[in-house]
Amino acid sequence: MSKRNIDEALVEKIIRSLEGLEYGSVHITVHDSNITQIERVEKQRFPVEKKVLKKEV
Repeated sequence: MSKRNIDEALVEKIIRSLEGLEYGSVHITVHDSNITQIERVEKQRFPVEKKVLKKEV
């Protein structure tokens, strides 16, 4: 497999996709040794509040 230069613009787009991503993923699709798609999936997580059950007397 020959080493190929990746377009700097694509590298910049990949880096921008990663910036600020707390939970999620970045998928890079490659066809015929060329990057054809960059997909960012971001998840937002919210803290779960525990409910306290009071016993009735």
